[in-house]
Amino acid sequence: MLKAIMWEKEGVYILDQRQLPEKVAYIKCKNYEDVAEAIENLSIRGAPAIGIAAAMAVALAVRKINAKSPQSLFDKLEPVFDRILNTRPTAVNIRWAIDRLKMLINKNQHLKVDELKELIIKEAIKIHEEDVEINRRIGEHALPLFKEKCTVMTYCNAGSLATGGYGTATAPMYLAKQKGINFRVFACETRPVLQGARITSFELMQAGIDVTLIPDNTAGVLLKKGIIDFVIVGTDRTVRNGDVANKIGTYSLAVLCKENKVPFYVAAPTSSIDLTIQSGDDIPIEERTPEEVIKIKNVKIAPDGVKALNLAFDVTPAKYISAIITEKGVFLPKHIKYINDSKKLEELRQNL
Repeated sequence: MLKAIMWEKEGVYILDQRQLPEKVAYIKCKNYEDVAEAIENLSIRGAPAIGIAAAMAVALAVRKINAKSPQSLFDKLEPVFDRILNTRPTAVNIRWAIDRLKMLINKNQHLKVDELKELIIKEAIKIHEEDVEINRRIGEHALPLFKEKCTVMTYCNAGSLATGGYGTATAPMYLAKQKGINFRVFACETRPVLQGARITSFELMQAGIDVTLIPDNTAGVLLKKGIIDFVIVGTDRTVRNGDVANKIGTYSLAVLCKENKVPFYVAAPTSSIDLTIQSGDDIPIEERTPEEVIKIKNVKIAPDGVKALNLAFDVTPAKYISAIITEKGVFLPKHIKYINDSKKLEELRQNL
């Protein structure tokens, strides 16, 4: 698998996903601003991946900060935290990673500054390593869905390039392939930036998985004809009532699944679960430049001066979701609020 992000002594290397599939090229980020720009311009995307990038951006920053005390280090990091938090508002993993590093600093005020810096760098690397294992576990929990000769549909890219490795929605696909299960995948193109066409189809082909690319507006026909056994997608934020925010178009697909009685699954690492928000109505939705709608690969496809609306995400209500698959198990959307309660989790596992 290609890696979306790598930590090296000389800096952070980010795969420039804007150039896929024509070119595989890495951007060398020497400072946190380079990482912030890479997040904003979609060189790196996917909630878990940009959470990792956020942590590594802080790690890059601490190497260059001169501070006489841990508190001074924290104070000088505040502009870094703010810059990274403001890159993309919908994916909660950025805030999760920043909060984790803030807590680490606060708990280790007794250390020398150099020791604390080293600890922050190690924690950023650890976040990356943990994400790979989390994705693998999501894959194991979702693997029973993959029966011999089943047909799966996915949307956008919730693959290895959106995470530390394996992906979320694609993790069971990789594991099913390893186990010799025969299945095929229909990948929706995902307008306007074509993550499904450029990235998901590229990833799955690289892994030798049988993938067919379709225009987004073909999904309904395939669902109606009974060709699709289930749909599985990722998520950028899951809230307390089980609503999820994902790439724009996910909501429409979920409604189509409900109408045609096709199961609709969401693969969600617990780092993307935000229990501070009760309902999907309160999730901030990023709006991006109209240029992404009126151009494809810098080729204009619309008239000069046309107005364009470019919402990056939509919210799928819990009622359309068959189950949410996390590294801790498979849950009904209404049970997601108990995800951090170990006793309640065990109860739910026994009763599902």
